[in-house]
Amino acid sequence: MAGHYASGVWHVRQGNDEQFVQKWTEFLQWSRENYPSMVVARLLHDKGVPGRYMSYSEWTDESSRDAWKQDPEFRTRFGARVFVHIMGPKGARNSDYLDKNSTATSLA
Repeated sequence: MAGHYASGVWHVRQGNDEQFVQKWTEFLQWSRENYPSMVVARLLHDKGVPGRYMSYSEWTDESSRDAWKQDPEFRTRFGARVFVHIMGPKGARNSDYLDKNSTATSLA
C-alpha cells in the first residue's frame, strides 16, 4: 500500500442514493483523469444505516493527494453546492475529504 489516503462519510437523504452515487462517480472520473497518482478509490454503502456511505482513496504520495484537494475544480465538483440537494445540510457539512490528515483507518 502507498500509505496516503483520503476518506469521507456521507449521509444521503432518503430517495437520493442513486443520484448521490452518480455524482460521486462523476467526481471520481474527473479525479482519475486529472490525478493519475490516485491508486484506488471506493464508495462503500453501509447496508445497516440507510443513506450512509463511506469513501476512501489511496494515493502514491502525499503531495499529489494535497494538490488534488487544492485544485479549484475539486471544490466545484465536490463542494456542498453539488451535494447539498442530495444530502441535505447535515451531509453537506461533511469535511472528512477536505481534512489533509484523514486516513482509511477511520472506516474501520
